[in-house]
Amino acid sequence: MLPLPHLDREFDYLVPEGLGADAQPGVRVRVRFAGRLVDGFVLARLAETDHDGKLGWLERVVSAERVLTPEIAELAEVVADRYAGTRADVLRLAVPARHARVEAEATPVVDPPSEPAVDRVAWSAYTHGPNFLDALASGRLPRAVWQALPGEQWSIRLAESAAVTVAGGRSAVVVVPDQRDLDRLEAACTALLGAEHVVALSAGLGPAKRYRQWLRCLRSGPVVVVGTRSAVFAPVSTLGMIAIWDDGDDSFAEPRSPYPHAREVALLRAHVSGAAVVIGGHSRTAEAEALVDSGWAHDLVAPRELVRERQPHVVALADSDHALARDPAARVARLPAIAFEAARAALKADAPVLVQVPRAGYVPSLACAKCRNPARCRRCNGPLALPSAAGRDGASSPTCSWCGIADAAHRCTVCGSRNLRAVVIGAGRTAEELGRAFPGVPVHNSGGATVLDSVRPGAALVVSTVGAEPTVEGGYGAALLLDGWALLGRADLRAAEETLRRWMTAAAMVRPGSDGGRVVVVAESEIPTVQALVRWDPLWHARSQLDERVEVRFPPAVHVAAIDGTTDAITALVESADLPEAVEVLGPVDLPDGQRPPAGSGEDGLSGDVQRLLIRVPRSTGAALARALSAAQASRSAKKLGAGVRVQIDPIRIG
Repeated sequence: MLPLPHLDREFDYLVPEGLGADAQPGVRVRVRFAGRLVDGFVLARLAETDHDGKLGWLERVVSAERVLTPEIAELAEVVADRYAGTRADVLRLAVPARHARVEAEATPVVDPPSEPAVDRVAWSAYTHGPNFLDALASGRLPRAVWQALPGEQWSIRLAESAAVTVAGGRSAVVVVPDQRDLDRLEAACTALLGAEHVVALSAGLGPAKRYRQWLRCLRSGPVVVVGTRSAVFAPVSTLGMIAIWDDGDDSFAEPRSPYPHAREVALLRAHVSGAAVVIGGHSRTAEAEALVDSGWAHDLVAPRELVRERQPHVVALADSDHALARDPAARVARLPAIAFEAARAALKADAPVLVQVPRAGYVPSLACAKCRNPARCRRCNGPLALPSAAGRDGASSPTCSWCGIADAAHRCTVCGSRNLRAVVIGAGRTAEELGRAFPGVPVHNSGGATVLDSVRPGAALVVSTVGAEPTVEGGYGAALLLDGWALLGRADLRAAEETLRRWMTAAAMVRPGSDGGRVVVVAESEIPTVQALVRWDPLWHARSQLDERVEVRFPPAVHVAAIDGTTDAITALVESADLPEAVEVLGPVDLPDGQRPPAGSGEDGLSGDVQRLLIRVPRSTGAALARALSAAQASRSAKKLGAGVRVQIDPIRIG
């Protein structure tokens, strides 16, 4: 595999007679290229070649295992074309490194699975839910965007859809954001089909164990593959269904070239392989709504009256004049009276209370108390924070989050003031405050290095960062969603969408309103995102987000290419590219905060010249844009000018 863009093509080699039996399509081989040995795959065996020059000989077959299936080879080509990358980069994501000892192990033969026990009553809660299962069982190709009900056991529902697919003689691949979700889904699938028909794939397994599981996918018959991002490339036999849970999660975006998104890879694979598609979640992304809006996929949702019956009672700040009169300080208080009332009622009913905060730590962000200028370290310009309570562990002084140096004599560089204020209150400080407000009530922290998978039922306060909320049997009695401004106020195209996704994920763990479940969101009630949560209407919110994207011309309404690099490099790339018509160039501007500079753009990316250029085209010309940028990259690579430029198609963080 040659990662250079100008060498992203097939090469012909002669096969020695002694290697003819093993050198079959899909096996790993070693060949000599430009005087050195490189790894590669056999794509096909042909009797003739159209190459006019002299052919080299295949050096050796690394393994007779056919690890590159025709389906994955085609998928790699399609993904590379979609993201203006190379097949070598995609195949590094799709095919793990070889472990000879693991490869020599025999894969046990298992009997076909028995008919799974599917809860059709639960699926009947969704319009056309039973018909969806019947379509999967009969080998048809339904495409659905599934809106899970509040309190839904989503892992069991996905396991049931995968089980009926496997029982019909086809494999299923289900991709989830993280290890906690993977563990829940694996347990649900194992309960339905047995461990021999379920394969779990994740990076946390370690190289040898992951390769063993990957070979099970390759060698076995119909199986259910559950895994994180890279499992979307699992080499199963006869793919029948591919599903993505919570597709708005950032972890689905691959940080390595060519930076594909697991949702888009799943859609491409479904098209290549002819498989059913399920995109599920409590909330909905604009990309998923665009699939429904175009008619490519169909809604799999419950009737509104059932949604209202299952959802908790959701209230926001000052949602009525009466509430504002009772608590005039509600708009500025971090924990308004309605939040304390909801917590007290739940604890009195011996139910746990979930408290969701945006940030971990104690006081993770400080600013000048006089002029509000962010407090920065004098040594490295990193952000200052208060890692723990004053006097505890000697950490009473503001400490840099980057270099760890305490700055007891900090002075604002703008106004000279020595006083500091908290910009964001972390989970540690929140737990401390709630512990004082509710003495005698156990307080659990979930987030950072310590993420709880579940907590026991009973009166307790569970302070969690977003995405680390533990489950509890029977559901939470109440949920307090704090610091909504910190989520909604981010300078991000997806801020509103991401905020609603995080809120709904936490609120879905709360008991129905008829059972006393209550959710308090500390944000202004007139904000559309808050209204979507109060009404539990993610479809309306996704529709409005999509309409806004269409109006301002951002994905998924259009295709956008983000080109990062030095000013000279990105200018040269764009000028050499044969861009399609109706192209719009935005920038260049400084590289957004939090983005790593591309390799080769300067010493440690600190040259100060790294910028980002956006190229925007209509959806109809997205493929032409990718081809043009890929060809321009290949031209630069052939001239040895390819370093220092990064091309991303439809990145989740545009600026």
